[in-house]
Amino acid sequence: MKLYTNILLLFFAYALNAQSGLDTIFPVRGLCIAAPKKSHVDSFVTFIRQELAPARVNTLILRVDYEYEYQSHPELRNNNPLSKADVKKLVAVCKNNNIKLIPQINLLGHQSWASTLEKLLQVYPQFDETPHVKMPEKYEWPNADGLYCKSYCPLHDSVHVVVFSLVDEICDVFESDGFHAGIDEVFYIGDDKCPRCAGRDKAELFAGEVNKINQHLRQKNRKLYIWGDRLIDGKTTGIGMWEASMNHTHRAIDMIDKSVIICDWHYEAPLHTAVYFAMKGFDVITCPWRTPAIAVQQTKDMITFRSGATKSMKNRYQGMMQTVWSGAESFMREYYAKKEGNTSANCFRAMFAEMHKTPTVSK
Repeated sequence: MKLYTNILLLFFAYALNAQSGLDTIFPVRGLCIAAPKKSHVDSFVTFIRQELAPARVNTLILRVDYEYEYQSHPELRNNNPLSKADVKKLVAVCKNNNIKLIPQINLLGHQSWASTLEKLLQVYPQFDETPHVKMPEKYEWPNADGLYCKSYCPLHDSVHVVVFSLVDEICDVFESDGFHAGIDEVFYIGDDKCPRCAGRDKAELFAGEVNKINQHLRQKNRKLYIWGDRLIDGKTTGIGMWEASMNHTHRAIDMIDKSVIICDWHYEAPLHTAVYFAMKGFDVITCPWRTPAIAVQQTKDMITFRSGATKSMKNRYQGMMQTVWSGAESFMREYYAKKEGNTSANCFRAMFAEMHKTPTVSK
């Protein structure tokens, strides 16, 4: 009996040490994915409990946008949105499994997709940074207007009254101390035809918007998460216009508050920009997508960055977050199908498997 007890104690000590080590190296072990459709909330709750929690996911960012039945602005609801009761199911399962739940609404950029305006600019066209750019019946890239996604004008005097109401409401219902604002791939900013923004420094406009959102969140002790691509110089680095900026917003990195958390996504190569963000004073999370080999290398790099960092920089390397750009339902099907190849599900598995290989690191 004594031998059995000692073995059990050793097992629990090992498990506790492994968990502690994992928390030390990877404070964030995340998944960013679209919020489930109303009809799939229950299956996603089960997925969180049966798959994400055992994998030791501790951060779940759900892209909600206009898929919630907002009370502050019901005119901005998409069809068949999530109800408060739906969200509370997600809140409960995450609380029970020690998973930080963070909502996302795309702010500034991504106010359209392909040929369709998102809800904000449908309802409030006066917020459009480029109203002279008309949405095409058939979208193609590249195009003469340089249209990828629309942006709202950050200097419009009413836009924040609306969007901050949504932000407050979604953070409250999610019971979250964090909010992800997106702000990636912003191609329209400081447009020459905008009566408010024309002639202004694009970096200052971008930084001003990030700081305005951050200051609003800090009133309720909430952290701001954003994608990092607009803060990287696409020309000097050779990274280009998608995973970095070619319209001069990169200088904003020296203008935004250091409390902002950077989600550093790179999908085609394991680039080392996490070091750049950490050296600039930001907490940074590395984000892969669908290529397992790249995710594994990025995970190894995160360990190297953290273990070789100075005491001042070590804790800025916050960990890893899998990004998924299909719906939650599609991801779950892909996950259970277990097909070979480059998929988000296989990338997720590879990234977490690599994290679990290294349970200890020097503090």
